[in-house]
Amino acid sequence: MNKPKTYHDFEITLNDENPPENWLPELKALWYAGNGEWEASHDIAQDLHTQVGSWIHAHLHREEGDKFNAGYWYRMANKPFCKLSLKEEIKQIAEFVIAES
Repeated sequence: MNKPKTYHDFEITLNDENPPENWLPELKALWYAGNGEWEASHDIAQDLHTQVGSWIHAHLHREEGDKFNAGYWYRMANKPFCKLSLKEEIKQIAEFVIAES
């Protein structure tokens, strides 16, 4: 499985000990973010030199409370500064990744 088919499929894996090994790095980064493992998520996101990688990076810095840095990454992702809850934003990004990949 390179990706879950739905957000629900993604969400139920959050109870697992680790993300599926064969998932896309974007989904792994979101999995770690969804499990409160900021550093592991950030390590993956900072190596994703794409708009989605920048979006995940922005989310992480927003979670951290670093609005300045988050704003930079939202601009790099070509996204407005997110006003959703952190959980809702993870869902939004995951649904985008699932649909686009």
